[in-house]
Amino acid sequence: MAIFSGSQRETAAPEVRRRNDSTSLSIVSKDLTVVGDLSTAGVVKVEGTVEGTIRAGSQILIAPGAVIRGDLHTAEAVIGGEVFGTVHATDRVEVQATAVLKGDVVTPRIAILEGGKINGEVRMGAEASEPVIEEPWAAQTRE
Repeated sequence: MAIFSGSQRETAAPEVRRRNDSTSLSIVSKDLTVVGDLSTAGVVKVEGTVEGTIRAGSQILIAPGAVIRGDLHTAEAVIGGEVFGTVHATDRVEVQATAVLKGDVVTPRIAILEGGKINGEVRMGAEASEPVIEEPWAAQTRE
């Protein structure tokens, strides 16, 4: 009959679990257009439009329907939308079936799902780590 006794029982507070890592998630929503560069140590998920360079220390996620007009610099890039720029990934790049990539890819590992499109040069392995020195006149002849 402890319920009716006058003694109080100590009840332990429920344990709250929180992420211990410092990885943050930044989201550019469907109805948002960002004009300018983005930079974070964590993850960037783009569902809308970005006109500028995106730098994310951990991962860049490009949702189907999203549009990027600029370069990507990250450890891992998962592309489901449209990217007009160069993708630099130190770990891997995944080009999903809904992706359209018009630019170069520099990464040690790549996965291209059936239907995914890349129109550009793909550099992997030792060549991926070598800097590309482009002559000033080369850009003019391509335009």
